[in-house]
Amino acid sequence: MMETIEYKEHLLRKWQVGGSTFLAYPEVGARLMNWYLTLPDGSTRDIIHWPQEADFSNLAHVRGGNPILFPFSGRTFDKGDIGFWRAQDGIRRPMPMHGFARQGNFELTKSHAHGFTSTFQPTEATLAAYPYDYEFSVTYYFSELSIGVELELLNREKIPIPWSAGHHFYFALPWHEGCDRSDYQIYIPARKAFRHASDGQLDPVKKFPNLDTFDNPELSDRIHTSLRHRTITFGPKDNGEAITLRIGSDKVPSPSNALVTWTEDEQSPFYCVEPWMGAPNSPEHKVGLHFVEPGKTDIFSIEISLS
Repeated sequence: MMETIEYKEHLLRKWQVGGSTFLAYPEVGARLMNWYLTLPDGSTRDIIHWPQEADFSNLAHVRGGNPILFPFSGRTFDKGDIGFWRAQDGIRRPMPMHGFARQGNFELTKSHAHGFTSTFQPTEATLAAYPYDYEFSVTYYFSELSIGVELELLNREKIPIPWSAGHHFYFALPWHEGCDRSDYQIYIPARKAFRHASDGQLDPVKKFPNLDTFDNPELSDRIHTSLRHRTITFGPKDNGEAITLRIGSDKVPSPSNALVTWTEDEQSPFYCVEPWMGAPNSPEHKVGLHFVEPGKTDIFSIEISLS
C-alpha cells in the first residue's frame, strides 16, 4: 500500500509492505529516506537511518537514507584538481562530489503498491557537467524483508557515454539495545582494497581482513574491489538478524565494482555500506569506468535482504 503524506511542508511517499515501512522522496534525489521494520511486540527497528533533524533545504548533505550517486561516485579529479573530470573529447568539466543526482529533481514516472520509478530531469548546470543526451532513472522494488534497486542509463547519443554510479546506504547501527559497534561484523569477499589519495589516485591497502568488525577504524573509507562473489553480509557476531547485500545478478560481479564502507565518526548512529559500479575518480584512473553504447541501456542493480 502506498500513500502520500505531508512532512515539514514536503510531500513524501510512504509504502507499507507487511511489517516493513518505506519512506521516500521520489521527486528529489529519488531518495529512499527510511526503512523500518515493525516487530511482533510492536516495537520498531530502523534498517535505513534517517535523522529527525534533517534539513530538507540541503538534502544532498543529510546523513541518512540512500543518496543516489550519478554519474560518478565519490570525488573526481583532473590532474590533481578536485571537482573536475575530463571526458573523451579532452574538455575539462566541473563535477560535484558524488555527482548531481542526490540533490537533483526527478519526475515520478511510475508508482505502485510495491515501489516506484523516478527519472532524472537535467538542467543547464548538469548538462554543462555531463553534456550528453540520456535518460537516467532509479527504480525501487519493496517487499516485506527486502528491497531491490536498479540504476538505469539510456544513451541517446551517437557515441558511448561514461558512467560509474552507486549507492550511499546509511544503515542504522547498532540495532540492538545495549550493543555497540564491536558487537557487529561485516564479511566482504574482496581480493583488493584501496584508499582514495588526496590527488585522486588509488592507494592499495596491502593487508585487510575479509571479515571485519565495525569498531575497527581501518574499515571506514576503505574501497573493496575484485569481489569473489556478489554477496556481502553484516550483522551481529552471533549471525542473528544479518543484512545481506547482493550486487548484480551474476555470481561474480565485475572485478571493477566496488563496496565502500564509511562512517562519519565513532558516535554516528549509522554505518554506510555502499555498492558502487567502480572506485572514486574512475574517469581519470579508469578503474570502474563503464560505457553505454549508442542507443543502448545499462543497468546497475543491487538487492538488500534481511534474514
